[in-house]
Amino acid sequence: MSMLLVSALLAIAAAAFLVGEAVTQPAQQRRRSMRRAARYGRVRLASRQGPESFRERVVDPLKAKLAEWALRLNPRMSVATVSAKLLAAGLSRSVSPTSFLALKSVLGLGGLGFGALVGMGFGGAFGGILFGGIAGFAGFWLPDFTVSSRARKRRERVRVELPDALDLLAVSVEAGLGFDGAIGKLTEHMRGPLIEEFGLALSEMRVGEGRADALRGMTERVPAPELEAFVRAVIQADQLGMSLGRILRVQAADARLRRQAAAEERAMKAPIKMLFPTALFIFPAMFLVILGPALINISKVF
Repeated sequence: MSMLLVSALLAIAAAAFLVGEAVTQPAQQRRRSMRRAARYGRVRLASRQGPESFRERVVDPLKAKLAEWALRLNPRMSVATVSAKLLAAGLSRSVSPTSFLALKSVLGLGGLGFGALVGMGFGGAFGGILFGGIAGFAGFWLPDFTVSSRARKRRERVRVELPDALDLLAVSVEAGLGFDGAIGKLTEHMRGPLIEEFGLALSEMRVGEGRADALRGMTERVPAPELEAFVRAVIQADQLGMSLGRILRVQAADARLRRQAAAEERAMKAPIKMLFPTALFIFPAMFLVILGPALINISKVF
């Protein structure tokens, strides 16, 4: 029992450490980049032979080993698929695929140990195995659920922001700016997940990637039908030499109509979703208030 408790506490501590590492990773990367830039041109070969840091000696190999365990537990998962999920959720800059896979392993082991302790307290060895398996599976699956939920919310935000962004693009293009300049103007005046995707596409175009490939990359990261329709229209306009401003106006109107239709669909689903909590929580209380006095009077008679 004591060994299981110690193992669970160590797994929870390791999970907290990995979460802290994932949260502070952007700041650490900036600091390392600043140090490398300051030492540029003055780094000697002898300095590279110094002692390695604790992170390089212990933390990074441990994360790699835990990530390997996670991949073995789920053969259908790969580093590429995990990277795509993190990119769709907007977490690629703060969480690396290795850290994500290591976190899955740590939460799975921690859930296994904690569930085994709780289960043994209630149902002995069988309860420990049952609760340990359930808690371990839940801990291993929790990061995937969190990332998928964040990606779904981010995709909805992109769908909401797209009409306004296309309006600004259309105005900029009609004012005489090129498409790349219009995207730059968009990134200056708006914020949000869609603007981040446009900024990433603009960066790719500035380093030499074709416009069509950069825009297709947006649809791969954010699989929204409205965004895919916009990208197809822009690519076709480039190929056929059509007026880009008019295309953007049409796409903005279409995206706004789709957003309105989606809002109406959610509003029509609301009464059905409210039916279950109403039946479970409100109706019993109403029956108790209405029928309670009658039942009390009947019990007094008999």
